Amino acid sequence: MVTKQRYRFGKEDKLKSRKLIEKLFTGGKQLNVFPVRAVWLTENEFEQLQAGVSVSSRYFKKAVDRNRIKRLMREAYRLQKNDLQLALEKQNTRLSVFFIYNGKELPEYKIIFDCFSLILKKIIKSVDAKN
Repeated sequence: MVTKQRYRFGKEDKLKSRKLIEKLFTGGKQLNVFPVRAVWLTENEFEQLQAGVSVSSRYFKKAVDRNRIKRLMREAYRLQKNDLQLALEKQNTRLSVFFIYNGKELPEYKIIFDCFSLILKKIIKSVDAKN
């Protein structure tokens, strides 16, 4: 019987802890793939994989625009995170990752999706190389 993959981004998958976010930005690794920057840390003490997204209000004054970009980023991550999750289970590690949108204009979904695929592949390589 073939098992069907679940593509979900539930409450337990969201990065919310202020302590963990602060720890992430002080000691995490960074990766830039324009227009998204990823910061990750493999010393997560909570869930197997947690993620957060952010958009600066400096370039996007309207909350509607910021929320749309965050929605696009979460959707691209949700559809592609299974490979990362499998790699983490194989290595028996935990990971926290935070995505920050750095562009100055509203992106199309395809740009965000391609950017996330590159970022997640590089993070998987980094996790595999560490162990």
